[in-house]
Amino acid sequence: MRTSRHSMDFLFAIALFFVFASTSLIVLLLAANIYRHNVQQSSNAFEQNTSLSYITEKIRQNDASDTTIHLTTFDGYDALAISKSYNEIGYTTYIYEMDGLLKEIFIQDGISAEAQAGTTILKISNLEMKELDEGLFRFTCESADKIQDSVIVHVQSMNQ
Repeated sequence: MRTSRHSMDFLFAIALFFVFASTSLIVLLLAANIYRHNVQQSSNAFEQNTSLSYITEKIRQNDASDTTIHLTTFDGYDALAISKSYNEIGYTTYIYEMDGLLKEIFIQDGISAEAQAGTTILKISNLEMKELDEGLFRFTCESADKIQDSVIVHVQSMNQ
């Protein structure tokens, strides 16, 4: 009887260990899945917010009476164009989305360039640019999980 009692205690201890180990593994897997999901959401929000902040800041930096800010196309892509003269030579900065990337190129007016030559700023999804009124722009960016974020920017120097 004694050996069977020890066997039962031993089996109970082993079963309890396996229940504890499997429960720990399940909790660990669930926590890893939640962590991965949160990191992905954070990354998507970072891409959206940073791209919209970048565009807004570029407009603010160049919001002056000697600068023209408008929407146009550059090499077939919708683009924000910021035009200014330096030493009586015109230059334009184009900011555009190409293949899921926010890109920027700074070129002298009259010089041709391809969109792929632009500098990659960061990865984005579906950037939409719209001029709501003269000097009033809306930029909308969509994250990989289809959440949209927008910013409306007004060019102050157009009213002066």
